[in-house]
Amino acid sequence: MIDELAELPLRLDADRARVNAELEELFLHREAGAVHLEEAMRYGVLGNGKRLRPVLVYFAGRALGACDEDLDPAAVAVELIHAYSLIHDDLPAMDDDDLRRGQPTVHRAFDEATAILAGDALQTLAFEYLADAGHARLGVMVRTLAQAAGRDGMAAGQALDLASVGNALDVDSLARVHSYKTGALIRAAVRLGALTAVPETDPRVIALDEYGAAVGLAFQIQDDILDVTGDPATLGKASGADAARNKPTYPSLLGLEGAQAKARALLDDAINVLAPLGDAGEPLAALAKHMIERDY
Repeated sequence: MIDELAELPLRLDADRARVNAELEELFLHREAGAVHLEEAMRYGVLGNGKRLRPVLVYFAGRALGACDEDLDPAAVAVELIHAYSLIHDDLPAMDDDDLRRGQPTVHRAFDEATAILAGDALQTLAFEYLADAGHARLGVMVRTLAQAAGRDGMAAGQALDLASVGNALDVDSLARVHSYKTGALIRAAVRLGALTAVPETDPRVIALDEYGAAVGLAFQIQDDILDVTGDPATLGKASGADAARNKPTYPSLLGLEGAQAKARALLDDAINVLAPLGDAGEPLAALAKHMIERDY
């Protein structure tokens, strides 16, 4: 684990550079149907993102023997879905945010209608790009991504999140919100990486599903913690937004120390379920530690 942690920054930089190059290439060769819309799509995708979801695709796929070239389509597709979700989450009707990744949100940089259309177009582009790859397990991969984005994933999570504002939730109810809104796409990223390498019946896919579920919830808990403790300059967005909107969070329900303890327990769960992967799971264990101990 010590060696993996030491090498992790270089691996993260390499994977971020790889998916950024793939995204640049995607937009470079696109013939724009509407130039203004294309500019908004590029603005929403090609910013200063963490790229943790495509990184999860690469790490999970490599752990089961996939090569980077085969993992590129899933990595790009999951980042396009993530970018769409951020554009829509920031809208005035949703979270009403002005800053994302250290720059004005898409609806501020352009306008609200263009932001809605940019998100719509990025979502469909993700499936177009994944379909063009023609993977042998395309059907299950498309279903995985669709479920993570739709009524069983992010859309449901955002609806639950909006309904929770000003209401008292218990920890289990809050975990349900987070597992849909944030955890579903993180879990899908891990699963897509695994499915690129092996059939869904492979028992290691089940282990990686459990890893993705634990990391996904812990990642959102850390986001809740950073909303209290984080530096806006490092986060690239305003801190204290959840408290200002009277949204339930893990720190508000468990206290800051309780939320930190919950995140650490989920980290332990994520690492423990990687046992069937043996040494191949070590990079994923290091990545989980990074995701849950990050300050951005």
